[in-house]
Amino acid sequence: MERSFELVRVGEEQKTVYATYFSKGEAIYWWDSVKALEEVQPVTWTRFKELFLEKHYPRYVQKQMEMKFLELKQGNMTVLEYEKNFTELSRFVTKYVDTDEEKARRFQQGLEYWIRDRVSMFEIGTYAGVVQKAALIESNGA
Repeated sequence: MERSFELVRVGEEQKTVYATYFSKGEAIYWWDSVKALEEVQPVTWTRFKELFLEKHYPRYVQKQMEMKFLELKQGNMTVLEYEKNFTELSRFVTKYVDTDEEKARRFQQGLEYWIRDRVSMFEIGTYAGVVQKAALIESNGA
């Protein structure tokens, strides 16, 4: 869904409306009941994602994913493999990566020491920038 937002340039305030417009069947009934119970209207995209996860991923699964995310380190993975795992797990823990700068910082923390040390010299504040620089450093081996 996030990719389609970029494609059609949906603004932050319209993301929930856009996403729920394409709901079908049971999802429509779920959303109507959830929306009626929410105290703040309109429901933000961040809040919608939280509600969606609560519905489709039991709390214990969310907690497991949170722990996996917090313990995630590059280890024997390549930077791109680590980035893939980081991205997958970060969907469950948006509170830890709610800004691009925080996401970049957390990703950088999990890199192998020799890569993290070199990336930190550049003081990169964007997630894409940190991933790109880390992959470049890894490919150069220095």
